Amino acid sequence: MAYLFTSESVSEGHPDKVADQISDAILDAMLAQDPESRVACETMVTTGLVVVSGEITTNAYVEIPDVVRETIKKIGYNSDHYMFDSESCGVMVALHSQSADIAQGVNEGEGVDKEQGAGDQGMMFGYATNETPEYMPMALAFSHRMVKELAKIRKEESHLMPYLRPDSKAQVTIEYSDDHKPMRVHTVVLSTQHDPFDEEEAMLKKINEDVRNILIPRVIPAELLDENTIYHINPTGKFVIGGPHGDAGLTGRKIIVDTYGGKGAHGGGAFSGKDPSKVDRSAAYAARHIAKNLVAAGIADEILVQVAYAIGVSKPVSLNINTYGTAKVDMSDVALAEKVSSIFDMRPKALVDRLKLKNPIFSDTAAYGHMGRENYKKEVEMLLVNIEEDENIKKEIRTKETKALEFFTWEKLDYVDKVKAEFGL
Repeated sequence: MAYLFTSESVSEGHPDKVADQISDAILDAMLAQDPESRVACETMVTTGLVVVSGEITTNAYVEIPDVVRETIKKIGYNSDHYMFDSESCGVMVALHSQSADIAQGVNEGEGVDKEQGAGDQGMMFGYATNETPEYMPMALAFSHRMVKELAKIRKEESHLMPYLRPDSKAQVTIEYSDDHKPMRVHTVVLSTQHDPFDEEEAMLKKINEDVRNILIPRVIPAELLDENTIYHINPTGKFVIGGPHGDAGLTGRKIIVDTYGGKGAHGGGAFSGKDPSKVDRSAAYAARHIAKNLVAAGIADEILVQVAYAIGVSKPVSLNINTYGTAKVDMSDVALAEKVSSIFDMRPKALVDRLKLKNPIFSDTAAYGHMGRENYKKEVEMLLVNIEEDENIKKEIRTKETKALEFFTWEKLDYVDKVKAEFGL
């Protein structure tokens, strides 16, 4: 019997995503100067106000209000009509250093376990499926594409939909066959913030037409849409009041949007604002890396990887794999997990090194999902601090240079050949 599954995504202008982007921008600014920075940065945004709090230990010097304002400006909140804009919002900063009790368990050579330990206890999940090119659940992949393309239109092709404002949400329902294959798009829901219109009826008609004729054809294959597909476009009516003025935003409140849209599982830990010593983030990326490479290698059509840690301990307490009965190898999921443990080193230091997570690469993750993104390189400006001695007087020299950094390393299919060789495929 056919069944339905739904996932949602939100745009970079959604208040929770504004908070996530600010937290990750602060993290990146610190990692650019000091790769050993310990950062747990939480942000709250509301009408005309940003509050930054948390625990940070670093040798970097960052003008946090400047980072906050630049991030808000980049998103598109640059008008006082939004009741939240980069020029006039207040910025409160309440940060202190990381707990020494936690630090001794994470620092290599300290604590009971002399290796670098996990920054917290907990379980993290990675998931992959072959139902889309990005190895992501179809409902979430289409939802991400919709809000991302809407932002692109707003910023680069504003003449097409000149009324768009930064806040938006998308939701897609996929109809699956009884053998779990996606058949069609059942329902599309989209709410986008917009400028005021003189007539509400004309406004709704215009937005509905533009979404169906301009946006959706760009992001959802036509063969998955039919005359029975249901559309709900701005279903509450007008959506002028939005962003942090419409709702307060908090870091880490969109963890399902950030991962797999409700497919697989989630350990509960948020990502944004956390440096890679926090396994909530780094191990979730590493688990995704495993799941994606296993599916791409043909081990199974769908895979969920769970890894768990004890705070301050380097070796994971467990690694579990679920293939949902789709395995293509003659091996139990338990045996598969044992094999995977020998291929992928999941100690915190090893996975951070493998995925190059001490680089300032996290701002790009803070909207449109941390998983299912394209791996790429780009030039990033980094501040370098050098100490020179001149007649026994130390002099600090601060210089800037650009480096080509690799982003979304956990999306690389760099272990496919090794997995195939290990499994004799």
